[in-house]
Amino acid sequence: MKVSLLLSIILGISFHTSTVVGFSTTPSSQSLTSLISTHQSEIATLKDIASSISSDEAVAPKDDIFYLRYVLNDYDDEDDRIAALKSNIEWRAGDGNNIVTSARSAIRSAMEGDKFDNTPIQSAAPNGKLIFQYLSPLNAMTTSLPSTNELVYCIRAGKIDDNALMDAVTVDQMVDFFLYSKEVNAAISDMRSIETDSLLKLITCNDLKGVKLVGGSKDFRKALSEASKTANTLYPSLNGRTLMLNLPSLLGALVKLFTPLFPAAVNERLKFAKGPLANVEDLTEIAIGGKGRDVFVKEVDSLAYD
Repeated sequence: MKVSLLLSIILGISFHTSTVVGFSTTPSSQSLTSLISTHQSEIATLKDIASSISSDEAVAPKDDIFYLRYVLNDYDDEDDRIAALKSNIEWRAGDGNNIVTSARSAIRSAMEGDKFDNTPIQSAAPNGKLIFQYLSPLNAMTTSLPSTNELVYCIRAGKIDDNALMDAVTVDQMVDFFLYSKEVNAAISDMRSIETDSLLKLITCNDLKGVKLVGGSKDFRKALSEASKTANTLYPSLNGRTLMLNLPSLLGALVKLFTPLFPAAVNERLKFAKGPLANVEDLTEIAIGGKGRDVFVKEVDSLAYD
C-alpha cells in the first residue's frame, strides 16, 4: 500500500502532488498588482473562456485574481490549464451552482454591517442544521494570522463524533458542506488578497490529538478525501502549508518511517509538529480575543512560513 493511500485511509486526507508543484510557504514577494499586470494577457484569455460559459458572476467571477490562480498553477501545458478552467466553470454552473451562489450571497450579507457577521455564512451552509450539531467552533473553525492576513482553517478530528454525524447526513451531503466551506474561504482569501495587494493562500491545521487509528466513520474519512480531491482541482494556487499537529504516538512513528518516501512536493507542503493547539481546550480559545490566540498565532507563524 502506498504511504499516501495509507495516511488517506487513516486520516481521511488525500495528497495530490500535482497541486503543490512550485509550492511556496510564504506570500508572494511580488505585489498582486504586479502579478496581475505581468499576466494580464493570460488572465484576459481565461476570463473570456469563463464568460463564454456563464455570465453569472458567482459562476465566472470578474476579479482578475480568480484567473491569476490558474495562471500561476503548474499544469502540464496550456491546454490542460484551459481544460481545468472549463471543467471548474462548468461545475460552478452545474452541480456546484447552489454551493457557489449561496456562498457568494452569504459573504455579501456577512459584510453588510460595520462588523463581519458569520451568521449568514453558517445559515447558508448546505445541510448546516444537521452538520453544525457535530461541527462547531469547538472542533472546527477558520481564523487568520495577523502577520499576513492569511486564513487558517483548523479541524480537530478527534473531537468530532463522526459516527453520529454520518448517521445524520450522507457522504455527498458532507462533501457539499466541505466544498461550500472551501468556496467561502477561497472567496474571502481573494478579497483579502486585493485589500492587501498580496496573493494570499489558505493554511490548514489538522490537530490529530485524540484521533483513533481503529474505528471511527469510514464515511466521514471518505467525505474528507472526496472533498479534498475535488477542491484541489477547483481551487488552484489556493492551498498554503498543511500543518499536521499532535499526532498520536503510533501514527507519529508511521510518519517518521514513511515520510522520506513521500514525493518532495508533498513533503514541502506538509509539516508535522507538536505544540500548537495541544493545550487548547476548544478552538474558540484561538479566535480573536481568545486566551490562547497569542500563543497559537506565534506557533503557527513559525511553522507555516520558512
